[in-house]
Amino acid sequence: MTPAIKLLEKLKISFTLHPYDCEAHDDFGKHAASQLGLPEEQVFKTLIAHHDKQAVVAIVPSSGMCSLKQLAKATGLKKVEMLKPSDAEKLTGYKVGGISPLAQKKALPTVLDESALLFDRILVSGGKRGLSVGVSPREMQEKMGWLIAPIGE
Repeated sequence: MTPAIKLLEKLKISFTLHPYDCEAHDDFGKHAASQLGLPEEQVFKTLIAHHDKQAVVAIVPSSGMCSLKQLAKATGLKKVEMLKPSDAEKLTGYKVGGISPLAQKKALPTVLDESALLFDRILVSGGKRGLSVGVSPREMQEKMGWLIAPIGE
């Protein structure tokens, strides 16, 4: 059981587990969508960006990219850039391809792309490669304090 799943259970957040075979070395979100038979727009990837020493979490559909300009605007930062994968791993405690927006080593401001609201449930990483969790975007906004903004492109 990953820290992400433990946190969902502790906070009594409704979730579903979605394990899959992970043989990908990049495009983990697209691979997960393919393996699970779900649209890429419903399977979200977790990205870590930063400005100076302030890191932020961006959650966007695996079918697209994150608008760094919109992410900076949503978080009130002057500008942001993507964190190097090795730095993202150190900061979150998760491996690339399994970085969950939940139960990271340090609580970070988290922004979910507004397209998530098109779905009752979205999938995010469960904290390791080959494991996604289905969660309600509205419940995550309410119980986890995730901001919702137009950050996808």
